[in-house]
Amino acid sequence: MSATPFRELLDSPGVREVCRLEGRLGFMAYHGGSLEHVTDVIADAAAARSGASYYGVLQPEDLVWHIPSHRVSPAESPTLAGFLEHVHVVVTIHGYGRHGMWTTLLLGGQNRELAGHVAAHLRPALPDYTIETDLEAIPMELRGLHAANPVNLPRHGGVQIELPPRVRGTSPIWKDWTGPGLVPHTEALIDGLAAAARTWPL
Repeated sequence: MSATPFRELLDSPGVREVCRLEGRLGFMAYHGGSLEHVTDVIADAAAARSGASYYGVLQPEDLVWHIPSHRVSPAESPTLAGFLEHVHVVVTIHGYGRHGMWTTLLLGGQNRELAGHVAAHLRPALPDYTIETDLEAIPMELRGLHAANPVNLPRHGGVQIELPPRVRGTSPIWKDWTGPGLVPHTEALIDGLAAAARTWPL
């Protein structure tokens, strides 16, 4: 039997699968590295600042391979399977870009209570952004509701967050940013995510 695309991706040269098992809330970024830039950095930092668990797949600069979320299967990765068994809920970080939505963060996934909780922390942290939790207002393909999507596989499901380039620091508006560290909007995002993780009752 031939390997699935996700298994092939994990076996590709330069691809790194990273996992830290800590708290029962987890952050994921399996489209990280060169694919959806800075998503792995955000998820990793939010987990580190809150004592949460972390799972990421990082692609090297010479690879840009998008595996649809519903095909990112724990059956093809013992590491992902162990992560999803360990955590009770998860926040998955993705990147997207769409005309007219450059300052809109989309909070999908099946755990709508967690989505509201995360939104309540992100709104004051990012006052110049729209934090969208209304599923009807989120494009269907970005809602993260598929039963096989890893965000919905932990025992209490999770929230899928789609981030536009500006809040990830990859927009041209940050071309003059020289640091140190991440751009201010990204730092505020990470702080908001970490605060939401620390205060979520498990």
